[in-house]
This record gives sequence, C-alpha cells and structure tokens, in this order.
Amino acid sequence: MRALSLIAGVVFAALLVQSAVVAAAAVPDDPLASSQWRYMARKYFRDAPVVFDERVQVIAPDYAEDSLNTPVQVSAPELEGVEQVLVFADMSPITKVLDYYPIKARPSIGFSFKVQQATPIRAAMRTADGTWHVGGTWVDAQGGGCTAPSVASANPIWETRLGETEARVWPRANGESRLKFRVVHPMDTGLAAGIPEFFITEVAIRDADGETLARVEPYEPVSENPVITLDLDVRGPLTLAGRDNNGNRFEASVAPSGS
Repeated sequence: MRALSLIAGVVFAALLVQSAVVAAAAVPDDPLASSQWRYMARKYFRDAPVVFDERVQVIAPDYAEDSLNTPVQVSAPELEGVEQVLVFADMSPITKVLDYYPIKARPSIGFSFKVQQATPIRAAMRTADGTWHVGGTWVDAQGGGCTAPSVASANPIWETRLGETEARVWPRANGESRLKFRVVHPMDTGLAAGIPEFFITEVAIRDADGETLARVEPYEPVSENPVITLDLDVRGPLTLAGRDNNGNRFEASVAPSGS
C-alpha cells in the first residue's frame, strides 16, 4: 500500500508539473520584455486566451515628467466586440489602474495615472469570445507617484468640494459623442504614511432614459482629481453617477455643447 501511495504521489506531482508547463506555454512572450509579464498574465487572465494585438493602442509619454499625473490614451478602433478594458502597470505597487466597460461606447478612454517607477502600462481588451487582446508601452520615470501624499490631504478645504463634477459632451459627425469629465477627489493610494486609501470606485454614464452607456471603475493609481475622456456611440444629454470606497456619492448632468 505504501508503495502504491508513493507511486500515486509521483504521478500526481508529474501531472501538476505538466499542467504548469502547458499553462506557461499558453502565455505569449512579451514584446515589452517585462520580468513581471507572466505573473500579470496569471493574475488577470488565468486560463483565458491571450494575444498581443497591434490594434490595441496605448499612447503615453516615454518619460513621466510628472509622476503624479502621467497621461494615457487607450483605444482600439478596429477591434469589434470589446466588453471590458483592463489597464494595469506591471511594476506599480498597485498594478491595476482601472477597468472600463464600454457598453454603448467605443473601446477608447483617456486618463492620467501615478507612476511609481519605470513600468509597462498595458491595456487588455476582452472581446465577446473571451479572448484578451493586449497592447502596451513602457513609461520611464523618476518615480514616487504612488507613495506621495495627494495635494488635497494637506488642504482642509478640499472636503467642501469632494465629488464636485465638471463635464462636457461634444456631438461628433459620425453620430457619436465625446465626453470629458473631472471629479474633485484626492484618489489616495494608502501608501503615503498616515493617509488611508481613499478613491473613486465607480462612475456610471447614463442616457436621458437612465440606461447605462458605459461604466468606469478607477483604482488608486488614477491621478488626483481624475479627468477622463470617453467616446460614446450615442448623442444626447447624459447623467454621471459615481461613488468612492468610503460610500460618498456624486452625480452630475450634462447637455451636449451648443444645446
């Protein structure tokens, strides 16, 4: 019996090793040569198919002049059926930057984020068949963006403006519209001494009938007082409704420019 148990244990261990080899082989080699890529793939994609796709465009500066506020534009105008956009930074102490669900919107989002050190910034877009399409670029930086306290944390007046929202929406010639909004919020990461994490967790964009057109889920690395740009498939007045991790809620209405 002992011999049979030993043999069974050896066979089980061999199967585990074989499974790990197959899983590793299923993850494509990283064109950005990041040491964290395979860990990121296991963390965010698990067993889902993953491909690097040139249609997924990530535009960011080569060097982050302001580590607290580094602009990024993510888009994939030629990729159909995108249901989720996940943005993450391999080398950040908090790797997930945001999730975006373009329900009735283009797979396009602009924002700024905090850079702790040189890192790839990536966008992974999940299409209806479950495949993750990945693009990205390196951003070099002097660093420290995630561990620096927000400006608001040193100013007692900010609480009176928490959740204050400004927004504009522009009709576009193709029948779509572009939305740009800004929310007053410190977006604290929790990594600065004595300052707990405090960040917006969701912003829903709805039409005049209350139907959700898109949903953004920012995380701690998104810049303080986030400014976000989206391309929607429809025109008309909009409502923005958001909340943060402390239960604070905010809401704003916006009419198309010129109306």
